Amino acid sequence: MTTQNSQVVRSIPLAKTANNLLAETGNARTMGSILMDSGRLSIGNAEKILSYQRENGVRFGESGRALGLLTEDDVRFALSVQFSYSYIPSGSSLSHELIAAYQPDSASVEELRMLRSQLMLRWFNNGVDHKGLAVVSAGSGDGRSYIAANLAIVFSQLGERTLLIDADMRMPSQHRLFSLGKRAGLSDILAGRAGSDAIVSIDALPNLSVITAGAIPPNPQELLGRQSFSKLLLALGEDFDVMIIDTPPASVCADAHTVAVRTGAALIVARQDKSSMVQLGKITHSLREFGVTLVGSVLNDT
Repeated sequence: MTTQNSQVVRSIPLAKTANNLLAETGNARTMGSILMDSGRLSIGNAEKILSYQRENGVRFGESGRALGLLTEDDVRFALSVQFSYSYIPSGSSLSHELIAAYQPDSASVEELRMLRSQLMLRWFNNGVDHKGLAVVSAGSGDGRSYIAANLAIVFSQLGERTLLIDADMRMPSQHRLFSLGKRAGLSDILAGRAGSDAIVSIDALPNLSVITAGAIPPNPQELLGRQSFSKLLLALGEDFDVMIIDTPPASVCADAHTVAVRTGAALIVARQDKSSMVQLGKITHSLREFGVTLVGSVLNDT
């Protein structure tokens, strides 16, 4: 690899301007051109990096970091553009629990991608009305919201128009993970107090939008049981390819069952050494009785 990189760099005459040095080849953009176009790198510094790269036979990003002209964030940003995946700067206000965006090359995220592939085959690609998926767990603390958030991110990274809905209107989490603060959300929509303005596009994560839980209502079960919730999901399905819906613990209330029936499918989350097998058995049995398709289960060991 080092030999190949060195040969490529030597074939580029440094007398040319940096714009020519870093010109695009076909549709592929070099790291240097991406960083210059974004204002992260000057022409002069680009030429210094190329010179260092030629002399030492290392990659552009490594050369830039060695010279102190590029930061780790600069390199991660350029790679995210080259390989079309979402990028979050290290100083972002978004929670670091969103590992699918912060650590896209980690083993945990690779497992999420494998789960995404299974869900596409088992549910989302099997019918035009298969847009929603309820993420459920028997008890609290099983990592249900964590899985829902990161699963939504990996779907958005695939280019799917993805919507994450926080239907846990008892102890919601998604507003915290995505640093959205107190704002109108699902409860407000279902109560007729908000509309499409409650859908928030996440600028740092293209193709991903979020509807928070909104104001904590006194009657979440009744709100989810209304026909307006079903109509809302149908309307949202016109604009989104994938809708991942976070829910409260199924052993605490009936909300998760209601959401799963409305979407038609559920993913069950359990935490290693914590989740009750008895409770898991009950929720699995009850969901099947309601005609919900169980598309998979996740053992969360984080």
